[in-house]
Amino acid sequence: MSVELSISYAERLNQDLASRGLAERLSLVASLQGRAIFTTSLGIEDQVITAEIGRHRLPVDIATLETGRLFAQTVTLVDETEAQYDLQIQRFFPEQSDIDEFAAKYGINGFYDSVEARHACCGIRKLKPLARALSGASFWITGLRRGQSANRADTPFAEYDADRHLIKINPLADWGIDEIRGYVEKNNVPINPLHARGYPSIGCEPCTRAIKPGEPERAGRWWWEQDETRECGLHVAEETVATA
Repeated sequence: MSVELSISYAERLNQDLASRGLAERLSLVASLQGRAIFTTSLGIEDQVITAEIGRHRLPVDIATLETGRLFAQTVTLVDETEAQYDLQIQRFFPEQSDIDEFAAKYGINGFYDSVEARHACCGIRKLKPLARALSGASFWITGLRRGQSANRADTPFAEYDADRHLIKINPLADWGIDEIRGYVEKNNVPINPLHARGYPSIGCEPCTRAIKPGEPERAGRWWWEQDETRECGLHVAEETVATA
């Protein structure tokens, strides 16, 4: 019998996951009927999830969005992580035709000039590859945490994604950064060396800077924009991106 993916189903799953630890949360999702996929940006949170999937040999697909503008350290970490946990991280790339079209319209670095252009860049380098990665999936696992930014403060453990018709799973929603770092140290998890240089949140190189003392974790992402809730669109509804 197939699972009916719905708001009510997500609410029940959210309550069930709340009472479990990380390993139990991931194991439960992996046991559900339907394909489960984890999309990783190789950030410190995502490395914790990958470590749990690898350690427990969970039947969860792992994918990353290779945007073509990532830090070299991030690209290297993909290979290191695969080797450490004996697993495969599938890479999803943007279409060259989309990149060429963007460059012709805005310029290759035109994302600095307007929010419209930046959203367009994120669309071709992240959203379109993500759609391919999630094709056929019932459960999408992410590394979202409530402590990452103000607009993620209410992140649930499970939520229905109406745009993609799947259940989004956030198993680290209630984890603090100190808990994340403690897990990494205890379990010798490979992480991006840029974290030690003031980059708690790492995206594309042209769009990421180190944060200043006291700034929120995601303050270094698209820092030239004034909207404090700025996102790339991966974790917000389509209409929100369209009207931002």
